[in-house]
Amino acid sequence: MLKTHTRQANWRRANPAKYNAHLAVQRAVKCGDLEKLTCEVCGVEAVDAHHDRYDQPLKVRWLCRLHHTRLHHRGEDLFPLRPRENA
Repeated sequence: MLKTHTRQANWRRANPAKYNAHLAVQRAVKCGDLEKLTCEVCGVEAVDAHHDRYDQPLKVRWLCRLHHTRLHHRGEDLFPLRPRENA
């Protein structure tokens, strides 16, 4: 149990499913079970993992910080999915 009261610790306590999904992605990327791809919108290599569903922690969409932020603030209709060769 986290004993600190930082903003981050409070978020982790309030969102355990999201936090566990984030940890699962970090572990999978580190051990090579999940490969980071480029942003599905613009192709930038510096990406965040976006979860559409937290009960599927390794099913992520790779988005650059700009497009990840826009998705959360404006909705997914801005992002037509590009077909991927390895998907």
